[in-house]
Amino acid sequence: MVKGILFVLSGPSGTGKGTVCKKLLEREKELCLSVSMTTRECREGEIPGVTYNYVSKETFKGMIDNDEMLEYAVYNGNYYGTPREAVDSLLSSGKDVLLEIEPQGALQVKKLFPEAVLIFLVPPSMKELKNRLVSRGRESSEEIEERIKAAKWELAQAEKYSVHIVNDDLDVCTQNIIDYLNEKRGERRMIDKLINEEA
Repeated sequence: MVKGILFVLSGPSGTGKGTVCKKLLEREKELCLSVSMTTRECREGEIPGVTYNYVSKETFKGMIDNDEMLEYAVYNGNYYGTPREAVDSLLSSGKDVLLEIEPQGALQVKKLFPEAVLIFLVPPSMKELKNRLVSRGRESSEEIEERIKAAKWELAQAEKYSVHIVNDDLDVCTQNIIDYLNEKRGERRMIDKLINEEA
């Protein structure tokens, strides 16, 4: 069986990763989302097992110690990460997997999965990024400034990604990502065909 492709969608907080991801999954039925794990409290409107898998810090740290995390990061005192077993299982069954994670985690994934396809979501401008963070109404002004500061470091990592896509218009952005996914799938099928072809 041909192994699935691991696609990683990341970018600074406020670029619209969650919204783009949701739109992608609506249109790409064969794409599987790997649900991340976190130690933070479940927020109103979030669904355990769908938004995140919520666990204690002890459980999360135990998984890190046992090398069970594909990637993880700490934000505002809480752990966020991707359990490795679920991703391995989906890829082995031939399914394409989508991870929606922060750049810090995406670069960890690239080390463990050099064949992963990294997609960097770019904001139209820093002003628009700040506007999006403010309009979410989830963070204090100090936390927003921290997010902006982090975004500058994250944008500097963009050169390590396979492709950069600007999220200015949701539909255009989503279609650009789908076109790119299909291009990568085509390349992978061609390579697999050559590998299995008799000389």
